[in-house]
Amino acid sequence: MHRVPWMTDLNGWESLTLATGLVLAAALVGLAVYWILFFILLRLARRAGTTLGVGLVKRLRSPVRILLPLLAVTLAVPPLAFSDVATEALKHLFSLAIIAAITWLFINIALAVQDIVLSHFDVQIQDNLKARAVHTQLTILVKVVLVAIMIISAAFMLMTFDRIRHVGVSILASAGMIGIILGFAAQRSIATLFAGLQIALTQPIRIDDAVIVEGEWGRVEEITLTYVVIKIWDLRRLVVPVTYFLEKPFQNWTRVSANLLGTVFLYVDYSVPVDEVRRELQAILKVSALWDGQVGGVQVTNSSERTLELRLLMSAADSSKIFDLRCEVREKVLAFLQQNHPGSLPRVRADLGGLGPGAAGRLVE
Repeated sequence: MHRVPWMTDLNGWESLTLATGLVLAAALVGLAVYWILFFILLRLARRAGTTLGVGLVKRLRSPVRILLPLLAVTLAVPPLAFSDVATEALKHLFSLAIIAAITWLFINIALAVQDIVLSHFDVQIQDNLKARAVHTQLTILVKVVLVAIMIISAAFMLMTFDRIRHVGVSILASAGMIGIILGFAAQRSIATLFAGLQIALTQPIRIDDAVIVEGEWGRVEEITLTYVVIKIWDLRRLVVPVTYFLEKPFQNWTRVSANLLGTVFLYVDYSVPVDEVRRELQAILKVSALWDGQVGGVQVTNSSERTLELRLLMSAADSSKIFDLRCEVREKVLAFLQQNHPGSLPRVRADLGGLGPGAAGRLVE
């Protein structure tokens, strides 16, 4: 091992103390480079006036704070007066730490790219179909990238060990058998991962979609590689495997667009003035802040021996508004009938003519 010549003139303790001091000095040099570099980057990002640039720099700070001192120490270790065994052990240890720091750096870069892309697609706007599609695809794809980065990092770490790198064919055969066994054991997990990728690509659901799953209405709050979280209207959370959305039918109210049609069914007497109900519905919709101005009408959709079935049809911009609009229309139309046409409400008729004079009075008694 080549060392600095003047260090060979020192005794063991002096050499070890000096080498340790030089390692610390190298680490401090790395930290100094880090502080200078990120001081400049932060100034440039703030001068540009973009919060995304500042956020990106802040995401990279932590891994680089570890990486630069490690690189400086790794460069300083070989010439120092450590023993050959100690030098090799330190180099191996620092190599593992550098791989871990680089892995952390790449993970933060992936997350920073995700933040930058998603910042251009706001899911809070009214027409958020494209934004929800991008959020869904990017969230799942970034998780796949993170898993790949961690697997590759683990592989590089294992390759730093000579015994693992030079194992024989028998070990490889054993590893192959273990892989086959694990493959059979993890079939369902692998199928779930592929289902998550399929969800990201085909998008039967997206973030913030309004869906009905297992009889529960809610919105898609989170999509992972293995499960989907549905935020139900009463703030409960329904956790569903991703395979559910590929294997079972479900309702997606916002698959193509957010706007929806809503219906209110009323059961009224045959004497109801349908035209007046139709005009009243239009008056209610015109003053309602929930109506989108697209659809509004009344139809007689069925009749029985006692009542008529009226279907009041209306539209709104999204599922939450259509629910509130239906409640508002139902309440106001019923109030209109009660005040102006109480005889149009459902009632039971009886013919008492065959009972003779005074029969009605006797029935009351």
